[in-house]
Order: sequence, then structure tokens, then C-alpha cells
Amino acid sequence: MATVSAFVFGAGGVHAQETEAVDETKREAVIVVVGSRISGASIDGALPVTVVSEEEIAAIAAVSGEDLFRSIPQFGDVSFNQTSGQVSSNFARGDVASVDLRNLGVGSTLVLINGRRGVNYPSSQASSNLAPVLTFNSNTVPVNGIKRVEVLRDGAGAIYGSDAVAGVVNMVLQDDFEGNRVDVQYGAAPDTDLNEWSVNGLFGRNFAEGRGNVTLFANYTDRSALPATDMEFSSTGDLRPLFAGTAFDGNASLLNDSTTMPWGTFQTVGNVRVRQGGTSLTSAAGAFHVQPGTNAGCLASLGGGICIDDASPATASTGADANLRWDARSSYPISLNPSLQRLNLFTMGKYELENGMELFGEGGYYRAETESIQDSIFTIGSIRMTIPASNYWNPFGPVTFADGSANPNRLPGIDAPAGGLPVTLTGLRFSDLGPTNVRVKAEQYRALAGLRGDFADWNWETALLYSEAKVDDRQLGINATAFQENLALSTPDAFNPFNGGDPLHPGTDNTFSSQAAVDAITFDANRVNKTTLFQWDANVSRPDIVTLWAGDVGVAAGVEYRRETQLDDRDPNVDGTFTWLDTVTGLLQESNLFGVSPTPDNSGSRNVASSYIEFAVPLVSPEMNIPLVHALDLQLAGRYEDYSDFGTVAKPKAALAWDVFDGLRFRGSYSEGFRAPNLEQVNATLVTRGNNRVDYVRCEADLRAGRITSFNNCSATFVATARRSGNPDLEPEESTNWTVGTVIQPQFLPDFLGSMTFTADYWSIEQTGIVGVFGEGNALIVDYLNRVQGTVNPAVTRLAPTADDIARFAGTGLDPAGIVQYVDDVYQNLQPQTVEGIDFGFQWSLEGTRAGDFDFSLNASRLLTYSRGVSDAIDDLYAARDSGVINALTVLPETADLIEQNGNPKWRLSSSLTWDLNQFRVGASATYVGGVDDTSIRDANLNFLRVDDHTLVNLYAQYSFEDEGIFANSRIRVGARNLFDNEPPLADETFGYMGSLYSATPRYLYLSVQKEF
Repeated sequence: MATVSAFVFGAGGVHAQETEAVDETKREAVIVVVGSRISGASIDGALPVTVVSEEEIAAIAAVSGEDLFRSIPQFGDVSFNQTSGQVSSNFARGDVASVDLRNLGVGSTLVLINGRRGVNYPSSQASSNLAPVLTFNSNTVPVNGIKRVEVLRDGAGAIYGSDAVAGVVNMVLQDDFEGNRVDVQYGAAPDTDLNEWSVNGLFGRNFAEGRGNVTLFANYTDRSALPATDMEFSSTGDLRPLFAGTAFDGNASLLNDSTTMPWGTFQTVGNVRVRQGGTSLTSAAGAFHVQPGTNAGCLASLGGGICIDDASPATASTGADANLRWDARSSYPISLNPSLQRLNLFTMGKYELENGMELFGEGGYYRAETESIQDSIFTIGSIRMTIPASNYWNPFGPVTFADGSANPNRLPGIDAPAGGLPVTLTGLRFSDLGPTNVRVKAEQYRALAGLRGDFADWNWETALLYSEAKVDDRQLGINATAFQENLALSTPDAFNPFNGGDPLHPGTDNTFSSQAAVDAITFDANRVNKTTLFQWDANVSRPDIVTLWAGDVGVAAGVEYRRETQLDDRDPNVDGTFTWLDTVTGLLQESNLFGVSPTPDNSGSRNVASSYIEFAVPLVSPEMNIPLVHALDLQLAGRYEDYSDFGTVAKPKAALAWDVFDGLRFRGSYSEGFRAPNLEQVNATLVTRGNNRVDYVRCEADLRAGRITSFNNCSATFVATARRSGNPDLEPEESTNWTVGTVIQPQFLPDFLGSMTFTADYWSIEQTGIVGVFGEGNALIVDYLNRVQGTVNPAVTRLAPTADDIARFAGTGLDPAGIVQYVDDVYQNLQPQTVEGIDFGFQWSLEGTRAGDFDFSLNASRLLTYSRGVSDAIDDLYAARDSGVINALTVLPETADLIEQNGNPKWRLSSSLTWDLNQFRVGASATYVGGVDDTSIRDANLNFLRVDDHTLVNLYAQYSFEDEGIFANSRIRVGARNLFDNEPPLADETFGYMGSLYSATPRYLYLSVQKEF
């Protein structure tokens, strides 16, 4: 990438390849929309800006925003992507790719289209702090329509407002085009099912004798799905063979197929033990499971080669029932990437009025539909289904059914009541229903109208913008009410949860319930999300409001008003509209979508009014002839914002550019920024999630009573239900940003060496008050601390102590504590975070040689620090532990060094090279991502799994026809993405690699034909 600053040296070019002959208007356009809003000012050289040109985008061979931003080293994980989370509607799914500069977290990067905000993708997902976050979807902008991408790698809250903590991305789109251009491309990945074709069009017309222009660009892409079985690393859930001969050879953690299987697990209601003769068919607590008759431990045959065994199956890697584990990839064509149909339309227009003012406008439409084959529906631990005793297939069912017919499936000689026993379904993969087909349709609209002009040496501009995004997410679901009604049937049309899988191939399934049963219980679950953005802005600028000793002082000022809305409309079977009453136990469940936790609808809106002012102040000019101070320029800026939902924020910025001499510049900046809590973090209603947590006050009781000798022996782990919700009292996440750097452009080089630019910038970002949840585990530790001091944590709600609870706490000096019912866990401003690094850039351009023209760029980012601290409340717990108030072995969150931990490699690099000779062009690019540790797995020496570094190379060659008959003004291009078919490095993940860090696309060959007319 071209890592340069606009106006690198006074009136220098914005791109390393640009020279003094570059049109001044182009320079001013870059300045206005990137680091400064003062038209004609030269202060932008104080700020680090990466510019990615059309030629570099072609060398990258990017066909989507995700491809493009993965190739820029300053960007981090793509946590919203087409691979991760496809199985769960709680993820943002579909044709989506997040933008995360510096890997500070989704939502810390402001994305602009032609200098104005883009609307967020409507679907949220949880951050690493378990708070919902939103992102701009980079795939909504057609790559073929991008003129250049500008990345301001510096905090810009003082100029652009909220979300610019890490910096600003501005996508400048094609405009002012005259003519017609059509490009057709077809590509495929050999030896896989992946193929793709696209049609791109660029059309433009001048009118009114050149005073007006309308430019339209369009893209349509049709891509097939990439099945997981096409790639070795994702072809199976058992990753152990891929690690043979390494320190992780045979590591059980690499067995990633599922223990939720077609071989169901059950428990009798009331924990009743069932015997057949003198043989117990269940455990003492009534637990049993279904398995093949060939597995050890069969206690009673169910026919068809399957049987009952007591307790839970032994599915550990060395267990007797490990062969039952389910790997969907052996049964279904699971999608690594979904199939995609994407349409992108964008138009830009302008018209110069007779009075010299100019009307301008934009219109955009995006539509994408994806379809993904995913695993079958499965049970979850926090929601249980009771199978009535009357179920036709229940082996513990009644002797005779209500109609007087004999029950053919009741096991003979059992001691269950004649009326049968109801059974709780504790675990089942619903492979009878087949794979889950996830279908996501996303649409986005953008409309802008504005007016600009000059008045008394001032440039002014005003515009109205409206943008809207909508996502319709559908997948197969089970209606819990209908499911239980069907399970109550005493006919073969009842769903059969006891039919297991294929007894000859236990990891698959060939025994299914009737189609009537499947049709009776399934439906399409639907989640519809929507976001809108309305904005009005007006600004003025002037490069010479006053003249000082060193030159003219520039100024820009403006006001903005915007309104943002978000709607998360969950399926009525999830949001509490339709509930489910367990007719056997009498328990009411708020979710009628079986296997899905209840999640209410969420909506919110806010109004934001803001104003800003910016000054460009020359302190020393070249004409002053001061030794070692060729030029010295200062930028000062400030912004004030008033939010309707949480208050006001004001932030400053200062930047300085010092030219020691022509060709050597030092630059630095200081800014303060903020990220406003998003609408879901403020307005979300109650969401419940269950997780296993240690109840430490029970450990303390056991220790005091002598039942255990150490907290290491404590077994007081229970499912704690967190009730997460929005918090209208959230404050913005605050940040402080420093950058210090240099730009070197040797002036003494002879012409045959071309022009070169070197840049290096140190940057530091400190954040406080990052939004997250305190965590139900931490809340239980606070409750432990409070209880040893005679109080309680009001965020923790417990059931009344039972007789067993009272006995457990007797004689310990602690008041009896009942089982945790739920923990209130609103979103809070919590952890501090510090991230530091260095960016390097090199650009070389050589033109006019007999061997052709050459352009080369190298962009690198080195991460120095990534430290995430703990909140003040956790510090209080540390103090209590250090003073002995709570046990020394109480496990507390720690300050974390996140460098090379999962998604934070030390090094990221990218480079591109373009060679032009007459009608030939060759373009190449390479990206490098350093290695990281996968902290989810350790070897025998407790070392994390090292995920190797990764390099991708892209290459293309093209020939442009000129005046050659029907081929005139045409070009043909052949190319390869991932030329050397370099697979993503292995990791302990569902698909065998880190989808947020790497792309799974194999070697991809393409042919492109373009025609202008």
C-alpha cells in the first residue's frame, strides 16, 4: 500500500507515484476528506495516511471489501465474516465483513463513503467482552467502483466524531467518468466446487456542455459455496491426523466433532431408576442413553441393532463410546463459505448552476443473498424437553395406550409404572431433520443530495444523506410446543428421539423419524434487523483567513446533525411472543424455538448534534530561510457533540509537521477520542445466557467444614444464568492517541533511480471504559466477598436455601446460600486497554524507461504492546484476596498481554508491484501475517499451539488492445489469487483455522475481459 501523507512536503503529492504535476484539485479532494477539512491547506503532511490506488486494488485481486481490508497491515481481525458463526442466529451472518483498524475492536473505526458516514450492518454479535457490537459492512461497496481508499491511521474524533478512535477509512468512488466500460470475469478454484463469475459496468455521461456529469457503476457476482470437505484442514472435525508428528500428536483437544449426537441421552422425570429383572437400565438418577448394539455395555435391545446403556455415553477420545461422536462433514456438504449472489449499484452526479454553485448527489443500492449448509439442530443444556410417557417410541412408555392398543415399544419386564414414565431429553442431534439451510438476504440503500460553492473567498458545502440497511435471516427451527405435542402421540407419526444413528457407522445416521413428524415440528425461524442513518451537514473553509509571518492561516468549521436507529426483530418464537409450556413439568419457557435461548426484540434511536473547528497554522515557511527548519506547520482542531441518550462530549487534536529540509520531515500528533456506546448496548432488553461457573461461597463453606482441604478440590460448579441488558447510563469509551513519525523523500537521487518515499510512524492508543459485561463468574466472587463480610451481592439472585443447603453451611459461620437462580449483568464501562506499534512504508516509482514503468510499495505494521487491564471492581477483589478476606486460590481475571494471542500477530506486511510496458501490464501483490498462539489448547509441556505465519501471493498479467478492429479499447487479464495455494495455518477451531485472521480461499484462477465503447 502507498503509506504516505497527503502533501508530504508542502505542495507534494498525496501518493508516492504522484509528482508536482498532479492536478491541484485532486490534492484538495484528498485533504478535505482525510486528515483535514481545510481545502488547500498543507497541514495534512503531519498525519499518517495510507492510500490504496486502483492499480494496487487490481494487484491485490480484491473482489470484495473483505479481500481489500485483509490486505492492509494496519487492519486486524475480520470477526464478522462469512465463515464464523454460521450455525447461530446470534451472529452477524450473510455477506458481511467487519472493519477493525488496529484490532482495537469492532466499532472503533469510522468508515466514510466519499467523506460521509456509512450505515452500520444491522446484525450485531458479541465482542470479546461479551457486549454487542456493530460494524460497517465493507462488502456493500463495489470494489470495481473504488477510485482509491484512504486510511487515516490516527485518532480523528476531533474532526469526525465518534467511532474514529483508531482512525478513519474513506472510500472514494469513481466519478466524472465519460464513456462505457464493461468487464466480465470468471474464476474457479481447481479441485474444488468453488467457482465465481461477475459482471462489472462503469457508465458515464457529460451533459449541459460539460457542466454536468452522471456516472453509474454496477457489479453482479454469483459465487458457488465452498464445501468444507474440499479443503483438507476443514474436511473433518477430528484434527488429530493433521498434527501427527508434532507436540500435539494425539491431543484430545483436537477432537472437535460433537458429543451432541443422534444417539440421544435421557433422564427419567423424577430421577427414577428403571430395572429390567435384576438389571438396572438407568443410573441411580435415572440417566441412560442409546447406542449401537456393538458397543460395550448394552443392557436392553431396542431392535434394529441399537440398545440402551445406563448413565451418559463415554465419548472422551479414549472412551468406549467415542465412535458415537458426530461430525456433520461426513454426512452433509457443510459450507465453509456460503453461496453468494451480490448486486451493487452506485451512481454519482453533479451539475454546475449558472450562478457558479454546484449540485451533487449519490445513490446506492446493494443486495446480497447467501445460502449456507450447516449442521443439524441440537439441544442445549439450559433448555430441556420432556417426552411424555405416551410417546409411541418411549421404551419406558405405558403397557397399553389410551386407545387400548398394546405398546409395541415398551421394554418387557421393566419395573416402570404401568402408565409409563415421562423422560427428559438431555441431549440429541436432530439429524432426522437433515442439515440446516441458512438463508440471509441483505439490502442497503444510500441517497445523498448536496450543494457547494464559493462566497467571499470561502468554500462552503451542505448535504442531506439517508442510508438504510436491512437483513432478513432465516433458518430451519423446531417449534417447541408442536414438538411436545407430537412427542405425546401414541402412533408411529410421533417423532422418535430413541432411534439413534447408523449402528454400522455410528458417526452417521440412517434411521429417521417419519416425514409427517418432521413436518409437524419444523418451521422457518426468521430474524429481521434494520439500521438507518439520516445526516445533515454544513461546512465552510478558507485557506487564508488571516496571514501570519509564515503564511496564510486556514480554517474549517462545520455543523452536523444525524439520527441513527437500530431494530433487532427476533422471531416471535424467540422474543417471548410465543412461549412454550412443558405440559409434563408445568415449566414455562420464554422461547418457543427449541434449542435457542430466549432473546427479546431490541430497538433504539439517538439524535446527535455536533460542531467542529479546525485551524492550519504555518509557523515557519521556506522563505524565512531558518536553518534546519525548512517549514513548520501546526494543526489544531476540536469537536463538540451532544447525544440525546447519554450527554455531551468534547475532544481536541493537535498535529505538527516539521520539515528539517526539503526531503526530511518529522511529524507528530496528539488527539483525544471517544466511542459512543452503540444503540444495542444502551437499549437492549433482557437477554439470558447460561454458563458453568464456580460458586465460591460454597467452596468456602466446604473448606471451613473440612469437606475439602483446598479450593483446588472444590466441585461447586453450577450453571449460572446471566441476565444481560442494556445500560442507559453508559459513558463513552475514552481514548488518547499519540503518533510520532518521519517521512524521507531523497531529493538527490538521479532520475534513473526513480522517486522514493520512506515513512515510519510510532503510534500509541490508550483506551478506558471499554464496554463489556462484568461476568456472572466475577459477580459470584463479589457475592462470596460480601457474604464472608455479612452482606450479599444484590446482582446475584438465589433460590431459598434448601435443607441440604442449610446443612452444608452449618457450623461454618456463613449464612446458608441457595442455588444461584440468575445474575443481573448489565453492560458497563470496564477495562482499560493500551495498544502501541510502529508502521513502516516504502514507495518507489520509476517511469519512462525503455523497460517500462515500475511502481512498488511496501507497507508493514509491527505491534509492540497490546495490554488489556482489569476494571476497578476486579482490583477490589485482588485487594480482598491479598489481604486474606477471600481464599488465595480464588481465580480472578488478570491483566493480559495479548500480543501474539489468537488474533494479534506482531507483524503484518503487504506489498505490490506493477510493471507497464506499452500495452502489457503485470501486477503482483503479497501479504504476510505473523504467527500467533492458539490459547485454546496446550501440549504436554503446557505450551500453546503455535499457529504458523502465513503468506499469500497474487499475480495477474494483462494486454490492452488499442486500435485493433473489434478488439479496440479492450483488455484481457488472466490472474491467480493465492498463487501458491497456501492454506491457512492450522488451529484448534471448528474448521481447522482462524477464520477471523485468515481467508480460506484456495488457489483461485480467473480470466477477465474488458471492453470500452
